[in-house]
Amino acid sequence: MPSPLVRVQNVTKTYARGGSPVHALRDVSLSVPDGAFVGVAGPSGSGKSTLLHLLAALDHPTAGTLTVGDWTLGALDTADESRYRRTMVGLVFQQFHLIPTMTARENVALPLILAGAHPETRSQQAVRALEQVGLADRMDHRPAELSGGEQQRVATARALVGDPPLLLADEPTGNLDADTGAQIIDLLARLHRTDDRTVIVVTHHPAEIESVAEQIFHLRDGGLVETG
Repeated sequence: MPSPLVRVQNVTKTYARGGSPVHALRDVSLSVPDGAFVGVAGPSGSGKSTLLHLLAALDHPTAGTLTVGDWTLGALDTADESRYRRTMVGLVFQQFHLIPTMTARENVALPLILAGAHPETRSQQAVRALEQVGLADRMDHRPAELSGGEQQRVATARALVGDPPLLLADEPTGNLDADTGAQIIDLLARLHRTDDRTVIVVTHHPAEIESVAEQIFHLRDGGLVETG
């Protein structure tokens, strides 16, 4: 069995709201093997997105440790957090977060622009990423000229453009109809298979990933209640 790429050990995340503590995660421990496709499921407020934000180094745990590869999260300074997100993690959100004045190719290339990549290099990598998600013929279209499913494919290509070993998808089908959502799940599964990429998908609806996920972690009230 492959060694874990992701290790979450006794992680708690507590927020202070109105003077009262809110426990978003409670002593959660889990591991994800390198190259696996797993899901994190649960109702609203169960801690799913909080866990994903911690794995993306967008937030810090109150207690416990998270490691991704050789990176120990929560102990990184701001510069190292940026480097971690740039090199290790691709993020796909429910909202597409595309810049409306940019073409699909320009949106996908944006992380490489921020990383200081050479213009020719970032253009080539953006084209390759769009080809991976089946949008080779739409790369010069702006978001308003694309369907919701196509916009999510652009967002997925943007997450892939730096070739990260870990892809995190937070409710990637939440703004899509059932058929289009199924196509996005199929796309993530194909990217997992062809690139041997580790994929973690957060969802309200575990049924949508049951046929492709090797494991599904179920959260409720911030705690891990079931692994299927």
